[in-house]
Amino acid sequence: MNDELRFDRFFPYAALTRHLQAIAARRPDLVSLESIGKSYEGRDIWCATVTNAATGPAAEKPAFWVDGNIHATELSASSACLFFLNRLASEYGKDPEITRCLDTRALYIVPRLNPDGAELYFADRPKFVRSSVRPYPYDEEPLEGLRQEDIDGDGRFLSMRIPDPDGPWKAHPDEPRLMVRRDPTEVGGTYYRLLPEGILEDWDGVTIRIQPKKERLDLNRNFPAHWRQEHEQSGAGPYPASEPEVRAATAFIAAHSNITGAVAFHTFSGALLRPSSTQSDETLPAEDLWTFQKIGEKGKAITGYPAVSVFHDFRYHPRQVITGVFDDWAYDHLGVFAWTVEIWSPQRQAGITDYKFIEWGRDHPVEDDLKLLKWNDEALEGKGFVDWHPFDHPQLGRIELGGWDSLHALRNPPPPLLEKEIALFPDWLVWQALISPRLEMRGLEATPLGQGAYRVRLVVDNTGWLPTYVTKKALERKVVRGVVAEIELPEGATLQTGKRREEIGQLEGRAYKGPSVFGGGSDPTDHRAKVEWVVCGKPGDVVQVTARHDRAGVVRARVELG
Repeated sequence: MNDELRFDRFFPYAALTRHLQAIAARRPDLVSLESIGKSYEGRDIWCATVTNAATGPAAEKPAFWVDGNIHATELSASSACLFFLNRLASEYGKDPEITRCLDTRALYIVPRLNPDGAELYFADRPKFVRSSVRPYPYDEEPLEGLRQEDIDGDGRFLSMRIPDPDGPWKAHPDEPRLMVRRDPTEVGGTYYRLLPEGILEDWDGVTIRIQPKKERLDLNRNFPAHWRQEHEQSGAGPYPASEPEVRAATAFIAAHSNITGAVAFHTFSGALLRPSSTQSDETLPAEDLWTFQKIGEKGKAITGYPAVSVFHDFRYHPRQVITGVFDDWAYDHLGVFAWTVEIWSPQRQAGITDYKFIEWGRDHPVEDDLKLLKWNDEALEGKGFVDWHPFDHPQLGRIELGGWDSLHALRNPPPPLLEKEIALFPDWLVWQALISPRLEMRGLEATPLGQGAYRVRLVVDNTGWLPTYVTKKALERKVVRGVVAEIELPEGATLQTGKRREEIGQLEGRAYKGPSVFGGGSDPTDHRAKVEWVVCGKPGDVVQVTARHDRAGVVRARVELG
């Protein structure tokens, strides 16, 4: 296989690893690579830390988290992460925003959070699982029903069209490739039953059911926020963060308190999804909702993807909610702005723009299907939809195989269209990193007071758009400490007033300033803090002062007494 770093293809684990190592070797000044844990089958989960090491370590800068491919077949998610990493490494020193970002911030990028599941895509006999390959909830092989697999060995998962007088489908009168629903009272026609391509095991010759998969975990239901047991949330695992991939991600993020925001890449729908999955927008702190909306507006302006609430716009059933997901955990438990990006919209590619994401899957006009077939024929050169063709099934006899090749055209962008799609995101990711809070030292001076005493004054600003605490949820959860100022004295010097270590509170940013000064306004310096000490020492003594905040970074400076 050609392992050249081109984004018109998907990479198996070994090739992905080589590309990550090559980027790190090419730019050791910007990129370091580490394993944050092992998958269920023992593969390293690679994380690239990206920052300009010459301007300070990543741990002392505000940081942003990006991951992808937690679901097995969503390979364009890992491509989006790899593309972003390569863009950062290649454009540093050329693109002013990327340069400023890496000089002042850090990024943690995990292209493939679930390496085991993705490998099944590249197997000689591909297998589709939702997420992890670990047997769950039972470690036993299913015995009965239709087992989905590639029965004709062409590397595709298609559909089986089976003549059946009770079938709910019929061919469109003008487009026989398209299957449409049979009218409720219709009789006397040629009807079909549609099933996934596969083999029937222990078939009784009468009834057909879909065989449950041995691997039923969904790693994006295993995060701690609002986690629910199997009877309430299928695939959630035996307990929160029970799975090694989720445990690795949560442990790393929790240990890196400088992370101020996050994006998890998925497929597909062509949408930017934000919390909450479980509650209406009215329950969010107002300032957090406004900021989510502003970040989403910027995302839509850059990518063209609409930004929507999961609870209001992306539920699989109006009476059900999704729980245990990454972005809810990052926002609700840690208090950072987190998003799920669903890459790729076949509908939009076909000119279908006025549709609701989940609702469209339940019901949509036949005209939409005709538009999708036209798009397949013209833009995909017919490679996304396979014409129905006869096949001798070992149990069902003469049937037809065909329909959408979902792995090629629907679940991910087709390889020739991949780069154009994933290139939409780097600017938005860099922008999100740059809105983080950031401490800067605005002044440090030592003023003589007489008799060997000096007043040492430190002034620090938050120069970022977001406040140092990032979200009101973080304050509510008490998960973020205020700015801490420390003074270090040379031998022989003494501290007369002030504390060696003092917490001076949170600093606001510019996020909650009004749009204009219409009707008056005030602009207090709530982004700034001052600390003063009185030190006794001799001229020439050097005092070191540090200001630090878990999310806004660390600044240090020295001042000479005299």
